[in-house]
Amino acid sequence: MGEALEAFVKNAFANALNETDAEIIANKHDKVFSYGGNANNIPDAMIEAGDAIEVKKIESFNAGIPLNSSYPKDKLYADDHRVSNACRNSETWTVKDMIYAIGVVQQQVLRHLWLIDGACYAADRETYVRIEQTISNGVNAIEDVEFSTTKELGRVNKVDPLGITYLRIRGMWHIENPSKVFANIYDINKHCSFGLAAVLKKDKYDGFPVASREAIERNANISVKHVKIANPNNPVKRLDAVLIRVEKR
Repeated sequence: MGEALEAFVKNAFANALNETDAEIIANKHDKVFSYGGNANNIPDAMIEAGDAIEVKKIESFNAGIPLNSSYPKDKLYADDHRVSNACRNSETWTVKDMIYAIGVVQQQVLRHLWLIDGACYAADRETYVRIEQTISNGVNAIEDVEFSTTKELGRVNKVDPLGITYLRIRGMWHIENPSKVFANIYDINKHCSFGLAAVLKKDKYDGFPVASREAIERNANISVKHVKIANPNNPVKRLDAVLIRVEKR
């Protein structure tokens, strides 16, 4: 279901949801994406000259979001060691806005989809890098232990007298469910067959083409609301944001 959700999200961004021909879908993806992701690195896709997309599947409306070894991203940076060379070289870029596409899948049905601007969800990367570096430095300061260079928090070699056991030390990051983070502006309707909520900074929304914004705001099935959310870097200062909401009964 995780792969199916990822395919659904990519097809949505490529305007290929109603296509069944694999060749047509592939051609549409080629026109939209510069990178299509892999199983081991972030992101799951990158829009050519646009945003990076990370897809996460959960099975409960309130479940925490597992990010594995990758800390939350307000933006995606090309110099992040978790970014593959294929991604880094797919186009000319240094930093991209990040979209978290979080789907609630129950009994093989997509019940709810969050589309969240990373800048509304995660703090600056220095916040997370500082924690990782502090832990890594502390581990490497242990005396009489042999370490080796690693992209993880640490690796201890020759733990036992025979020198045949090693210990990998990895971070396993999680982030709270958006339903908790944005509870002040959005309450999931669990009784509808499908719901979508997009949360993005106001200046990002204002940067969309005028025709696109007018089309969204004229659509009777779409709710567009200007809201205030906590600043991930300073909660006492709130950000101007936009909540786009769709519900299918």
